[in-house]
Amino acid sequence: MTTPRPDWLALTSEEAIDPDLPICDPHHHFWDRPGFRYMLDELLVDIGGGHNIAETVFVECSAMYRKEGPEAMIPVGETEFVTGLAAQSASGEYGITKVAAGIVGYVDLTIGEAAKEVLEAHIVAGGGRFRGIRNSSCWDESPEIGGYKNPPKGLLQDENFRKGYAALGELDLSFDAWLYHTQHQELVDLARTFPEIKIIVDHIGGPIGIGPYVGKHDEMMKLWKQGMTDLATCDNVTVKLGGTGMPLGGYGWDERPAPPSSQDIAETMAPYYTHCIEQFGVERCMFESNFPVDNQSMSYTVLWNAFKRFAKDYSASEKAWLFRDAAKSAYRI
Repeated sequence: MTTPRPDWLALTSEEAIDPDLPICDPHHHFWDRPGFRYMLDELLVDIGGGHNIAETVFVECSAMYRKEGPEAMIPVGETEFVTGLAAQSASGEYGITKVAAGIVGYVDLTIGEAAKEVLEAHIVAGGGRFRGIRNSSCWDESPEIGGYKNPPKGLLQDENFRKGYAALGELDLSFDAWLYHTQHQELVDLARTFPEIKIIVDHIGGPIGIGPYVGKHDEMMKLWKQGMTDLATCDNVTVKLGGTGMPLGGYGWDERPAPPSSQDIAETMAPYYTHCIEQFGVERCMFESNFPVDNQSMSYTVLWNAFKRFAKDYSASEKAWLFRDAAKSAYRI
């Protein structure tokens, strides 16, 4: 993850398209890291670019963990931290957007049945906003492909992981799945084994276009399409349309002399978004910003313009689902 380049991002500037369309942004982060601060003030600058962001959902990013206490409980600090920012937003002093109306935290589910106690602690810390967890399972055999939190191979199939996962159903919590296109069948099995637990697939299921996958786009797309088609047969699975700005896809947005335009992004990503919507339906697809991660390739305003350009021929009802209602349904907002 590179640090922000505001001067470079400013080289591609656009006015917000359809500025009145209500949006729930179901995927963003907060952190304060050396040389890279993304807190409420920074988010407000981005969402203040002209789009009508009504609500947002915070997704875990290993920020502000507790310094003391049992190891399993340390990530609860992140939920405590974000709950404070959400309360700050809810004061009404920072605009009308309900920032972090939903919170997705982290629990190491491999601790098995003990995960339930940690989940309950998150619920208390969330002050009514905690909705579920993300436990990254993104793994690839190539050392060129990193994985967030460096999960082991086959995490979703691990016996202890599944014991911890079962607690999500007991507490009516959801699971954000972050994995690669080569792992979809593992998630299909998880979804079918626990049909009562809602799964939200992050970043269109992680298609890889870098490292050993360079020059193998058609092969990747075939496997990705089949995986997403199979996941769509599981009624408890919803998908986020985004993650566009990450280098993982191999499009090199961040290496251009200037950032891509919204038209460039919409045309490039259309095959992915179209397939997801055809398979899942608009009720189970939601656009996401993935900020500030995607900020390394494009601005917030340009990104949402790209989504709107892609969706320009959809009906008003379909747009409502894609931009807000599917996210509110999935995260019970």
